[in-house]
Amino acid sequence: MGFSLDDADKMLAGIFAPWVFDLGLKTLGLDDTGGRFLLPANDRLVHVGGVICGQATAGAADTCAIVALAAVNGRFRYCSTVDLSVKFMRPLPPGDAEIRVTVLSNGKRMAYAQADISAVGTGKPAVTTLMTFAYLED
Repeated sequence: MGFSLDDADKMLAGIFAPWVFDLGLKTLGLDDTGGRFLLPANDRLVHVGGVICGQATAGAADTCAIVALAAVNGRFRYCSTVDLSVKFMRPLPPGDAEIRVTVLSNGKRMAYAQADISAVGTGKPAVTTLMTFAYLED
């Protein structure tokens, strides 16, 4: 694979909006089907109900999917999110959360991915997302 963990970390630090960088996302592993990421514990992401807010999980899933697509492609391709569908299956408690991104289809113009987010150590998805991306270049 021509896209390393170091490449992923540089991408997370360099191409996204500053508030995305503030999520503190870390790349745990990459393969030819996607990648694993960590959304570290951050009290600023917990809302009044005592769980990690949906906006943070949706943003994290979208961001990690773009990095996973770069890994599958061997490079970053400019793209835009066309659709993001989020399902909240159970509360995501404060603490570290693992994000597993699976690239479902990766074509010349469009890509589709799924991200499952679970509290570290539980193995039970709390949030699942389906995403569609349009590539803006070849």
